[in-house]
Amino acid sequence: MTEDYFANLKKLQVTTIDHFPRATHHIGEILSMIQSLIDKGFAYASSGDVYFDVSKDEDYGKLCNRDPNQLEAGARIEVSERKRNPGDFALWKGAKPGEPQWESPWGPGRPGWHIECSAMSMKLLGESIDIHGGGLDLQFPHHENELAQSESFSGKPFAKFWLHNGLMKTGDKKMSKSEGNEIVVTELLKKHHPETLRYLLLSSHYRSPIEYSEDRLQELRRTLEGFYRFCERFQRVTNQSFYTLKVSPRFEPAPSTASPFLQSVQQFRTGILESLADDFNTGASLGILHEFLSALNRHIDQAKLETPQGDATAKDEFLKAACFFKEITNILGLFLEPQVAQESSASNKALDGVMRLLIDLRAEARKDKNFALADRIRRGLADLNITLEDRQGETGWRIGS
Repeated sequence: MTEDYFANLKKLQVTTIDHFPRATHHIGEILSMIQSLIDKGFAYASSGDVYFDVSKDEDYGKLCNRDPNQLEAGARIEVSERKRNPGDFALWKGAKPGEPQWESPWGPGRPGWHIECSAMSMKLLGESIDIHGGGLDLQFPHHENELAQSESFSGKPFAKFWLHNGLMKTGDKKMSKSEGNEIVVTELLKKHHPETLRYLLLSSHYRSPIEYSEDRLQELRRTLEGFYRFCERFQRVTNQSFYTLKVSPRFEPAPSTASPFLQSVQQFRTGILESLADDFNTGASLGILHEFLSALNRHIDQAKLETPQGDATAKDEFLKAACFFKEITNILGLFLEPQVAQESSASNKALDGVMRLLIDLRAEARKDKNFALADRIRRGLADLNITLEDRQGETGWRIGS
């Protein structure tokens, strides 16, 4: 399961995580943190278990902005005679037959759920962090308890910002195992390209519910086709791949004497970055990115950059603008590599050969004024979801409308 998880992260371009800690590798830190909480009066041992005493934490409940009694009423609280208060939560659980266990000062057992995260976070990131993320369903009890034990242990703020993402929905139901409508990512990636799934997640604000449906994914795939066509146009204009385009590490704003096109490009860039700075509003960023894409395509058309008559100055401006576009898509983790990963495979070579043959036959039919045959070839390919593109001096093709 771990290897499957890592493989899915890689496919979805989640490539910048430095550590994947395991609680079983940090038992020493967990035991030390529990003992410190006991010594400071925030926790107590009871018949082989150790519990955090929520009554000792004066601001318990501040993450949810609710008092402890309200939190207990709305959550599944483990009832135990070993607890002083119903809301006290386990830091250490005494061993049960068949469960993994480790030795501790309170007897053999295993860590509680919440203490594992605090101990690993402090070991790798320090006592205070900038951002703590997680699903909205983890706000209570997991994050509330994690916050309480961490700040009681260190006496310092645990996290500056807490980001809780909305849950995925299908229709009017939350997607979950209990509802019987959960989706296994590995199976989903067999039907949909990873970039389509990433685009789905980016299209909603992270705090909003994510509406999942097959129709929605198909719609987004068609949306992405517009970006892929731009990447093809970029290569025709510049003779280089958009995917390998180098982005300057230092932003240089357009001078006041720059053309209206470059000034508008700078506004697009600024707007997108401001949206991302506004509570990671990726949905708004994608909206501006579409406007940016339209401006780039208009510039290609107006300056005739796909023809020998294209203006050299306009081409230089286009390349600068494309670098800004690439900078943004890199930040969003989009369009990092070509869609066709194995262009040299025998099947792709065969398909390309068949398409060149059909394109040549269509060109001969048009030359002979046999427009009925030429239109029949185009319509037949369209029925197979293959689109022909007549450009200056050549005809291209792609799968998709």
